[in-house]
Amino acid sequence: MADDVTGPAAPVSRGRGRRPADEVRADVLRTVGELLLTEGMAPFTFERVARASGVSKTTLYKWWPSKGALALDGYFHAVENTLAFPDTGDVRADLLTQLHAFARLMTRTPGGRVLTELIGASQTDADLADAYRRLYSGHRRRLAGERLRRAQEVGQIRAGVDVQVLVDQLWGAVYHRLLIPDEPVTEDFVTALVHNLLDGVRGGPAPTG
Repeated sequence: MADDVTGPAAPVSRGRGRRPADEVRADVLRTVGELLLTEGMAPFTFERVARASGVSKTTLYKWWPSKGALALDGYFHAVENTLAFPDTGDVRADLLTQLHAFARLMTRTPGGRVLTELIGASQTDADLADAYRRLYSGHRRRLAGERLRRAQEVGQIRAGVDVQVLVDQLWGAVYHRLLIPDEPVTEDFVTALVHNLLDGVRGGPAPTG
């Protein structure tokens, strides 16, 4: 999990013979994730990744068109397990678990700073913007929507509620505080966010007012 990273990646030993491409790629992504979550984006370069992973810059450029695209791919793989969506049957508990894990990653590790830097860079890097939508935001919106739809099917969320709007309300509020840091992302904020929203959309008669 991303929170367990304690130091920069050591160079990967290549051993004898040519390794399968999938194995090399996995090593690169692991190295990139560790570098980002320990050092942040400032020192991140293709040269830094090549030294740490033992993979040539030529190979890195063949697989990733820009520094941002490489960083985003490695970041996503580093945080994927931390940000998994649980499904215990209790959507309130599951949202609290997931959003608290997200908030901790964003505020207690370099992950939050890295993500905001990647979002900013995506405004001028078309390859990064595409990778962000494909690997991160689109994927996470789909997972969140699927979990909320399952809750809707069993009556934990009122029928007719647009679950994708709920996704924007929940995670969008956290992103807002990350990108416009006039208020902090705290445990109390996340808890209140989930309770306030679900108390308004839980199953039962629709409000008349």
